[in-house]
Amino acid sequence: MLDDRHFFAALGRLTVRFRWLIVVAWAIVTVALVTGLPSISSVEKNSNAQFLPASQPSVRAATLAAPFQPTASSQAILVAASAHGSLTSADTAAIGRALGAVAGVPHVTAVVDRGVSSDGRAHRAVIELDVPASSSDPATVRTVAGLRHAVASAGAPPGLAVHVTGAAARAVDQQAQQSKTQTLTELLSVLFIILLLLLTFRSLLAPIVALLPSGIALIAVEPVIAASTHLGVQVSDLTPVLLVVVLLGAGTDYGLFLIFRVREELRRGLAPYDAVAFSLEKVGESIAFSGLTVIAALSTVVIATFGLYQGFGPALAIGIAMALLANLTLLPALLAILGKSVFWPRVPTPGPVSRGSWSRIAARVVGRPVLTLVIGVGLLVGLSLSLLAYAPTGFDSQSVPASSDSARGQVLLTSHFPAAESDPTNVLFRLPESVWVEPSVLATAGHGLRSSGQFSSVTGALDPNGTPVPPAELAAAHAQLAGDGPPGALPATPPASFTGSPAAYEAYRASGQFVSPDGRTVLFQTGLAAGPSSSTAAASAMSDVRVAVDSVASTIGATASGVDGYAAVAADVGGLSTGDLVRIIPIVLLVLGLLLAIVLRSLIAPLYLVASVGLSYLASLGFTVLIFVIIGGQDGINFVLPFFMFLFIMALGQDYNILVMTRIREEAHHAPIRIAVRTAIGATGTTVTSAGLILAGTFGVLTATGDTQIVEIGVGLAAGILLDTFVVRTLLVPSAAVLLGRWNWWPSRLSHADRDHGSTIPDPEWLIGHPAGGFGAVGPPREPSTVSGRGQPTQTL
Repeated sequence: MLDDRHFFAALGRLTVRFRWLIVVAWAIVTVALVTGLPSISSVEKNSNAQFLPASQPSVRAATLAAPFQPTASSQAILVAASAHGSLTSADTAAIGRALGAVAGVPHVTAVVDRGVSSDGRAHRAVIELDVPASSSDPATVRTVAGLRHAVASAGAPPGLAVHVTGAAARAVDQQAQQSKTQTLTELLSVLFIILLLLLTFRSLLAPIVALLPSGIALIAVEPVIAASTHLGVQVSDLTPVLLVVVLLGAGTDYGLFLIFRVREELRRGLAPYDAVAFSLEKVGESIAFSGLTVIAALSTVVIATFGLYQGFGPALAIGIAMALLANLTLLPALLAILGKSVFWPRVPTPGPVSRGSWSRIAARVVGRPVLTLVIGVGLLVGLSLSLLAYAPTGFDSQSVPASSDSARGQVLLTSHFPAAESDPTNVLFRLPESVWVEPSVLATAGHGLRSSGQFSSVTGALDPNGTPVPPAELAAAHAQLAGDGPPGALPATPPASFTGSPAAYEAYRASGQFVSPDGRTVLFQTGLAAGPSSSTAAASAMSDVRVAVDSVASTIGATASGVDGYAAVAADVGGLSTGDLVRIIPIVLLVLGLLLAIVLRSLIAPLYLVASVGLSYLASLGFTVLIFVIIGGQDGINFVLPFFMFLFIMALGQDYNILVMTRIREEAHHAPIRIAVRTAIGATGTTVTSAGLILAGTFGVLTATGDTQIVEIGVGLAAGILLDTFVVRTLLVPSAAVLLGRWNWWPSRLSHADRDHGSTIPDPEWLIGHPAGGFGAVGPPREPSTVSGRGQPTQTL
């Protein structure tokens, strides 16, 4: 087995010796990546539906609905509504001017007037565009801006609100909000980390040096992740935001592990170059395995079936790998260049190493391990009980701000147009022959849907305008008018040769929305009896809705059927998300356990370390439910939260366990387990606390974004990191380590060395007054170590 200590000792000497070359190399590579690869915003996906596999029912239904999709690349909707009552002549004139103005905007191919709402207070029109639906495409952004400028320039009388909404407008507004969120997250994260590090180090350079490698890694890795989409990695609109938090938070944590150890070795009397090299030798393995646990946990999600998770894991794993590389190469180089000035004005000087309050806390923990363990477990179990109120929500794509133009327009659509029009759940049937051959199928299908009890409204080809038309009359209209072009292109006035009723003519004109050009696919716009399509109740009812649709399909002899819309997508997303979580949990636990077993050379310690962080995960998820559901009164929490929290808390929580347990193992070579625990906690207490506060704080800044989904993620992850920092690492792990004694290290040689034999365990109160567990000011004796790379020991520790 490769001696990891020798590897990191060599790495420490190399980073010190070639420090300037490493800094220059990082600068050149970062500039090359940013200029030579695409930006991450250009590859984002904004809809959860885009992440569903083709086998899902909602995706198959969307395929059935393809004949009804607009031929334009994308669409926007102009909606106008009066705040004072029915539209006036002045309102109508203003709407006409607005429609004329938007028709002249570049990339507008058609403006389809959809008329006035049934309450007479609103008017809408569909604007077809020849620009991509992508929110990152410059042409789309310019076109939506042009539409809004045209509407504003047309003018509107007092009391008339005119907005541009629809898919293209919402995508642009969402991307604008996403950019603001990412910028705000970056700014607040940097400010928080610098402020906390200033308070921790009481120096000017240390915060910048600690943050700089992770910041450079963030800049360098975004284009790498964007390029990796060609290899199948998928990027959601959440990825850039979480990438900022994870790299600045976790990456800075890795840097802190090294910087605190360098400061400790400087206080022991080592020269700056030697302190950097020796510190990397001692904590390099801990840093590397901390990063590897996160990378491994994130990489396991490639087996997920939901594309959001499948791509999210590898994307962030690439980011962590870049941050790990920067903190193992660039950070030591910067520390070697700056030397003791990193800590100015509180430059470390050789002398006694004081463990402070953490040493006293550790003394009390090791003195009463059973009581400590019971208190810690009781607290976490108590918080976990809140999970009884858990319910998933938020299956839609990330929402746009309520103040945006598209959001205000959507409110008007929902208020003045029926749900089946403004937010329809479409039911589709594929028939073995054209419906025009047997039009009674339309009546049979419509009756079956209405009588199923699953729908509050059903609109089809026989009643598109609210006026029922017999199937035979609609078929007769088709026979007379089919040769005159697409139904939607017919004039408002029937031709003189048409012999049917005006209602039949109007129904046929609208039939293009409900019957495909080949006549074999029919569509019904429905409202769900369970509630609005965006509600959790609607998603929960989707299995019953699909059963009802399948029953109607069987009755009319359809060869295929499906339900298309928000609720259908939500149901599929929820099912896949839950299935992925159940499948991935045991794999992540196994991978983390194996990595812990390797770094600790033990089969026992990984068991309680994984269990402790797992309990922390349940408690933090329960805390989130307590805040948002039990206290906040929400219907539930975002469906992605359990998955994200599991990955981050399980993986990032092990970072601190690795740092603490490797230090306990290091001290256990020289001392009984109780004193080893006390010495290790005293030495790592400030490091882990600072790291935990930084990571929790960077997740906490997500609460400032205002987006419900991101706020919930921020609160949940921040709570999990804080619980892990102050409960798991402070109470559970030390007390469990003391109770297990030498069995912590089984089956390694350390487990067979009876370190407790013949020793007397001092009373905890005595330990409080004696630095470093009674071994003197600088801890237990250690072997000589050559850290300068010049063949001579520079200091015996």
